[in-house]
Amino acid sequence: MNVTLPTIEQAAARLQGVAVRTPLLQSAELDARTGARVLLKAENLQHIGAFKFRGAFNRLCQLNEQVRARGVVAFSSGNHAQGVAFAAKRLNIPANIVMPDDAPMIKLEGTRRLGASVRLYRRHHESREQIAAELAEKTGAALVPAFDDPFIINGQGTVGLELMEQSQILARRPDILLVPCGGGGLLAGVATAINGINQQTAVYGVEPETYDDHWQSHRAGKRVKIDGTTPTLCDALMATSPGELTWSINHELVSDYLRVSEDEVRHAISFAFRYLKLVVEPGGAVALAALLQGKLAFSGKICSLIISGGNIDASVFAECLNRFPEP
Repeated sequence: MNVTLPTIEQAAARLQGVAVRTPLLQSAELDARTGARVLLKAENLQHIGAFKFRGAFNRLCQLNEQVRARGVVAFSSGNHAQGVAFAAKRLNIPANIVMPDDAPMIKLEGTRRLGASVRLYRRHHESREQIAAELAEKTGAALVPAFDDPFIINGQGTVGLELMEQSQILARRPDILLVPCGGGGLLAGVATAINGINQQTAVYGVEPETYDDHWQSHRAGKRVKIDGTTPTLCDALMATSPGELTWSINHELVSDYLRVSEDEVRHAISFAFRYLKLVVEPGGAVALAALLQGKLAFSGKICSLIISGGNIDASVFAECLNRFPEP
């Protein structure tokens, strides 16, 4: 299985009527602040509050009946966990999810509510990969990667396909596209779709400053592994190294990477609530943060960005609003 515009279009056909076709939003306030014409793809309004359902369903719906009967195993801090759990529930597949014990409560509770069995682990003391591999071997279940898998990437790429279709209706093909980046699966799928439709759109990945493995890898010209022990609000973007497959795609198609601070993320969350009327989680807000902070020359451009998730604990959300009461 490859990752190409046709394979993303095939994934879109599988997701039709199953995934939410999320809106492409405009904001006069955001345009005025940035000097750009801004289009926001609101994947926080997707099933389970994040884009991850797309890739999970595209992967699971192609499993044969024998594999489905044995179930699936995944590891995730939350959004992939919920995506797999919901896709498995839709397809009547047993699901076991390995999650860190410090995962946001909203994501942990959401995964359990969807019927998946959850195995907690200590993030800095145990290997989630090893635990998941042992579960898969013990039960014969299929392991569902979070990002480094062509089926997953093709599913995530449907976000970019929809974005370009919707922007064409508005007669606003983007000059710049900002995409949150953790393991790089969303970015790889979206960059592939964009490149297949309009190579003039420059695609940028956005990371938290403390998890800038793609930024460092881009400058080194090879995959770089970072320490990954620094705390961050952006639990969804805590990959310590680009995936092998995702890097092979992003290295060719992504123009560059931008970094945002924790306070810049907090500000973006507050802005999204007050002016866009959207609830956005920290990892889902990084692209908006990069736009608001002028990390590139956006003025006069048509700029699109992906808000990738909205699963934020109430205490974190309140803290962001209180720290930036008038963004």
